[in-house]
Amino acid sequence: MTADELPRPSFYALAPGSWRDYVTLLHLPYTAWHLSYVVIGAALAPALHADRLGATLLAFFLAVGIGAHALDELNGRPLQTRIPARLLVGLAAASIAAAVGIGAAAAVTVTAWLGLFVGFGAFIVVAYNLELVGGWFHRNLWFALAWGGFPLLCSYFALTQTIRPAAVLAAVFATGLSLAQRRLSTQVRHVRRRIAKVEGVLEHHDGACEPITAETLRAPAERALELLAVSVVVLACALVIVRVT
Repeated sequence: MTADELPRPSFYALAPGSWRDYVTLLHLPYTAWHLSYVVIGAALAPALHADRLGATLLAFFLAVGIGAHALDELNGRPLQTRIPARLLVGLAAASIAAAVGIGAAAAVTVTAWLGLFVGFGAFIVVAYNLELVGGWFHRNLWFALAWGGFPLLCSYFALTQTIRPAAVLAAVFATGLSLAQRRLSTQVRHVRRRIAKVEGVLEHHDGACEPITAETLRAPAERALELLAVSVVVLACALVIVRVT
């Protein structure tokens, strides 16, 4: 099987080469999903400050949508892009630095306590994606905390300068949903990227049989991921509409 005949490394991956690699690198469904947690956190605040929400969204898009994914691609080429390694390093460094700069500016103009969020975010995006400390931070729970609960709490704090019980509960929701995402996506990635051949049948009680294929193994989890990504984005949009109307 040639490289062009291999299954796509993800359901949202475009054909490799040219500008398509950069679109694939963004992991658009997942990036939109996790940016939705930023919006949900802001929508829970007593007052919705559009400028702070916009700055927080931009910072997380740079750090997660570009920086984290560039580091992840640098570490093993899971998306099979042809982006040069030096360019991936440049994208990661520039985007994470810009995100830190936005956070630092907010720490100066809003509250210095935001510096704690900025420091943790800068650390975890590198530690998780480059699997530092022997991969200790590259675990399901750290993914769920860093890509789920953290964006929501950070956004809420940026708008309120405090953390209230409702925000903590919402962060638990985001963490739990991100953990479910991680477990589903692990199964999908395993089948798409590592399984070369599948054999077997499912035998029904009535004697009917259906073949087991790679599609059989990954399709349910993949469809669930697609639906969850859309649903969380729609929820975030609905909450904003409620707040501004």
